[in-house]
Amino acid sequence: MNRILLATLFSVVWAERTPRLKFVIQETNRFHFEKPENYMTVYHKQGTDVLFVGGQAVIYMLTFTDKGVRDTKIPVVTNQNAKEACIAKSTWGKLECDNFITVIEEVNDTFVVCGTNVGIPKCWFLNNTVLSEVPKDARMAPASDISPPFPSHRSISLSAEGSLYSALSAVDQQKGSIRRVSGAGRLLKTENKWLLNPQFAGAAVIPASHKYKEEIYFIFSEINKTASVDDEPYRARIARVCLTDEGGVKNILPDSWTTFLKARVMCGSGNTPQQYNNIKQAYILTAQEKRTGIMYGLFSNAWEKTVVCAYSIEDIDQAFSTSKLKGYNSPLTGHRPGTCTMNTTAPPNTKILEVIRDHPEIEDVIRPIGGAPLDLPTEDHFTHIVMDTALAVNGEHYSVVYLGTEQGKVLKVLHTLDEAFIISQFSLFHNEGPVLSMAIDSQKGHLYVGTSTEIQRVPLADCSRYGDSCRECILSRDPYCGWDPAKKKCLAIPAGYNITTGALSQSLDQSNASICGDVKAMKSRTTVPKDVIVDSKGPVLLPCPIRSYHATYRWEKDNFSKRYPCTVSGTSCVLAPSPDLPLKEGVFRCMAEEDGFKQEVVSYRLVYNGSPLPASFASTLSLSVLLAAATLWLL
Repeated sequence: MNRILLATLFSVVWAERTPRLKFVIQETNRFHFEKPENYMTVYHKQGTDVLFVGGQAVIYMLTFTDKGVRDTKIPVVTNQNAKEACIAKSTWGKLECDNFITVIEEVNDTFVVCGTNVGIPKCWFLNNTVLSEVPKDARMAPASDISPPFPSHRSISLSAEGSLYSALSAVDQQKGSIRRVSGAGRLLKTENKWLLNPQFAGAAVIPASHKYKEEIYFIFSEINKTASVDDEPYRARIARVCLTDEGGVKNILPDSWTTFLKARVMCGSGNTPQQYNNIKQAYILTAQEKRTGIMYGLFSNAWEKTVVCAYSIEDIDQAFSTSKLKGYNSPLTGHRPGTCTMNTTAPPNTKILEVIRDHPEIEDVIRPIGGAPLDLPTEDHFTHIVMDTALAVNGEHYSVVYLGTEQGKVLKVLHTLDEAFIISQFSLFHNEGPVLSMAIDSQKGHLYVGTSTEIQRVPLADCSRYGDSCRECILSRDPYCGWDPAKKKCLAIPAGYNITTGALSQSLDQSNASICGDVKAMKSRTTVPKDVIVDSKGPVLLPCPIRSYHATYRWEKDNFSKRYPCTVSGTSCVLAPSPDLPLKEGVFRCMAEEDGFKQEVVSYRLVYNGSPLPASFASTLSLSVLLAAATLWLL
């Protein structure tokens, strides 16, 4: 009995941080690269079926359809002499001696494409499938301010209101910077002392009800200059600038931002020393024309353990708007430093400019929602993150986070105020490798996922995978899906769904299948036992396929007179004999219980050689077949 109790308790604790479902997706919407693309840049415009992928001396224009993927390859010229010289020097290694595409952004209906160009960055305009040189009279900064010289150097580019912005990470003698590199406004940059060897992780436009108040947030890690020997060398930061910023005056910040402010971002549990200070990637999704939304950050610590923290855009905005400036204690005259102003033609207040120049950081620290990272599997190493919001049948919006892993898998996570519920984990790729890129299309309901060998598109709403019963659909807790009692199917929530007259059912804030109707505590046995012929001295393994990793599984024998623990391994729950629980002839039933609902998954009638068989030969499993099946499930 103690063994059974311990196994049950272990399965409950183990299920709390486990994806409820695990499955393999084999869609036709996949594209295989002819050669590995270990560095890639992805651009996708919402509402289209086209994905641009920048690779090694090539741009892939991929058009996804229900029948497959049409690809157009646009070659990008590489200076062969420079390539050979780079290989000879091997400063960055032979693998980076080429023209890697690092920037693909649409600015005023024209695509700006930039590449490393063997250490001497260069930019082009892309019209349809034709690359052309950037005109000399184009209002654009040098390519070295837009693209890094080598693909392993992290950079961020962003198009907003007809201008292009670039954030280059520090490397060697380059200190790193945030710049406006093209557009009608002045081309601006950060002061060198504002950033301490930054490594950029993401950027996003933060909308506002008034255009002049719109900002861009840049998320990055930088060197912790006050770190002791035992401290981590990084600090995560978030900075913001106004889209309307036009720079300072002749003697103070003439070509620099006048609205730049930055803040420290914490990811950890309260004030404990267990903090994650190196932000690898960030994704921000905001409500249109509203300064609300969530920022998700993918962090790591000194041991490269990865976690995810979520932050309220409202909290961040409040901190930037009200916090004291670090190291500044005098009264402020005029408007607050960092504030977006409507009248950009008026000369800036020189006193305010001096404050901005010398005090670019606020005192308040940005802390995560819930005061801690999301409760996710600690054994997974996350490499990429994107998110979406789904409108549920109750009229509320719910966050859905997609996490790519080092093993090429994707986790789909429902994030509510109370918890992170892992809806599913799916495998996509023929060749296992880290997820290098992800893009999400909320309008058309697609997720694009890429590794170095292939790109695949999958639907955000994949409701048929959750089963054909109301309870299986409801327990999935997928905001994109609801149970239709008339059609008796788990269906995607249609666009324009009327929450007042609609009949679809969901339960997202907690697992609650009771909305499907009352059920008896014990479900009647519905499976027909398969006869298993074994030798009395031979090994026996009885496999039970796992339908939900949040269910508790156990084996029962002969009308529940005996109960056996179920050992979970891979996608199967296996019954094997032990000295305390030998397997004797009889009927063994695998039972699964989730959310108070119990059902029979599979059953076997164990028959030893020489005993009469009550079932036909067609329903009989031989020992070798059963062992083979169990072995496959155990892998």
